[in-house]
This record gives sequence, C-alpha cells and structure tokens, in this order.
Amino acid sequence: MFRRSIYKKPAQLRGMVEPGLITSAALDAVADAIRPGITTLELDAIAEQAIRERGAHSNFQMVDGYSHTVCASVNDQVVHGIPGGRVLEPGDIVSIDAGAETAEGWNGDSARTFIVPGGSDAELVAQRQELSDVTRGSMWAGIAALATRTHLGEVGAVIQDHIESNPLPSTGQPAGILRDYVGHGIGRSMHEPPTLFHYATPGRGAEIKPGLCICVEPMMTAGSEEVRVEDDDWTITTVDGSSGAHWEHSVAVHAGGIWVLTSPDGGAEGLAPFGITPAPIP
Repeated sequence: MFRRSIYKKPAQLRGMVEPGLITSAALDAVADAIRPGITTLELDAIAEQAIRERGAHSNFQMVDGYSHTVCASVNDQVVHGIPGGRVLEPGDIVSIDAGAETAEGWNGDSARTFIVPGGSDAELVAQRQELSDVTRGSMWAGIAALATRTHLGEVGAVIQDHIESNPLPSTGQPAGILRDYVGHGIGRSMHEPPTLFHYATPGRGAEIKPGLCICVEPMMTAGSEEVRVEDDDWTITTVDGSSGAHWEHSVAVHAGGIWVLTSPDGGAEGLAPFGITPAPIP
C-alpha cells in the first residue's frame, strides 16, 4: 500500500508559505478586533473575511462536524471552543486557533492567546498574562529546537523543560501540560503525521530533516492538567476552573534551516532569544 512521505520536496515547502501568511493575517485581524463587548462569533466572522479576501478558505470548516472558521476558547476553556454569542469581558483570556487552505490545496494552522483589555482584578489579569507568556515561550523553545535537534522526541523534552524551568510566579508551580492534545504534521491536510508531543516521551519520534512541516502548539493550564470535554463534544475545559492558554505555529524544516510559515518574519523575533536565525525557503 502506497504511503505518502511525511517529508516534502522544496517546491511543496514553497507552496506552504502562502497559506501560512493567510492564517497569520486572519489572526492579525482578530487581534485588532478583540475588545470588551465583542462576541466570539463576531471574531469568527472577522477571521473568515480575512481568509476569503485572500482567495483561500477556512480549513477548520472542512473538519467533519465543525462549521466555524476558528476555535475560540475563553478562560477555563483551553482549546476547541466553539464561537457563539459569548461576549468577551475585560480581563478574559481567549485563545484563537485558525487555519487556511489555498486553492492549490496547501494548509496553514496557527493559534494565539489574548488578554482582553481592562479588568478590575489586576491579580487575575497578571496571572493570565504570565500563563500566556510561558506557553508562548515554550512554543518558541520547541520551534528553536527544530533547528538543532535530530528527532521530535527531543523537541517535546525541550518544551517540557521550558515549562518546568519557568514556574508561574503566582503559584510557584509549572503550568499544566495537556497530555492528550498534540502537535502534528501539516501539508495537503491540516492534520498529518507525524505527532509532536509537548512533553518528554520514551520514543525518539520522527526524524527532523529537510521536508518536515510540523505544528508546534503547546496547550497549558494555570492549575491541574486534568480537563474534560464539554457537552458540545468539542470544547476542552479545565476541571479545576483554572485558565488555559494555547499558542501554535506551523514550521518548515529545509536544507538551509527552519522557517516559521505562520509568521511574516519567519519567526525571527521569537527565535532571536534562542540564537536562531530563520532562513527563507529557497
């Protein structure tokens, strides 16, 4: 039985650039719109417009049983929240996950976490910001590891080490890592092999070599790692009511280095603290 290689040819990697930039533009549009009083469904519409204006369509809408452009997860919802009539309030933490597919059939996937401006509980807002910051930092640590390590298992260990080495100031404890939700390959489909665990595992995982396209997407909580699936069969929520955060980028490994497909600068700003300079795909 024929099995498609998980490693892409240079021309295929170049095809991945445009959907990554479109996905980034959709999240930029959401970032510009987030404010108290807006609903998650309105943010969904904003992201869809940004994607369609660039001649692409939402790949989230192609997932069986899902009809929205983004996932919008608020406060104790960590991932897979369904957009709806929920009105964002000052100080809310909201993670937006989005993806785009071009007419040529290539996919992008990325997520960002935002803190809604305002909020009278300064301590809670600070706690949510620190959770987002450490989650984002662990993502960049994992992306940087793609430039120096040989197997994805090492990347997962780097992400876990970053989390454990940077405990949340408010609790003195590391953020909780969602164990059952993983990073993944991306290409002709939004979700492809191989799997990337965001923590250390016994196996070495797939080899990191030119042609690999992988989504690095740590999902963290401010408390316990225990989560539950809500009645909508999608939304993943913390059992203890603690806040969640989710950051994600799609990354290409090529002969000249790595390039973050869902960042207009290829990841230069995020990788700089790790001494890594991204290289455009030739």
